[in-house]
Amino acid sequence: MADEIRSVDYFYAIIPDKPGKAAEILQGLRDAGVNLLAFSGFPKGKKGQLDFIPSDSTAFTAAVKKMKLDVSKKKSGFLIQGEDHPGAVAKVMGKLGAAKINVISMQAVCAGAGRYGALLWVKPRDLKNAAKALGVA
Repeated sequence: MADEIRSVDYFYAIIPDKPGKAAEILQGLRDAGVNLLAFSGFPKGKKGQLDFIPSDSTAFTAAVKKMKLDVSKKKSGFLIQGEDHPGAVAKVMGKLGAAKINVISMQAVCAGAGRYGALLWVKPRDLKNAAKALGVA
């Protein structure tokens, strides 16, 4: 089975580094019916950064506006999902290397049941060429 690779939108928010703050935001998104394809949170200096990859950017931006959560402008990247096997990530990286595209960041994880997922970011100027190299329509 071939990997499924698609373009995704990405947003981030800088929040106070307080216990429960991320949970409060995630619950607000849940209550607004926002589905996240991926989420990450980590310290950023004396604050925290939350990264959101929503399945519906319009619903996400409406929800965060209502929640009065200040988020970044929309950025773009790729979500990769496929059958886990040795070299799965190497194959993707190889396609980009062959196209002379430098990767900013990639996170990959085994999802269980023989599946894996990854998030991939390239410079905005490289998005179109990366999509072509990865076979994204």
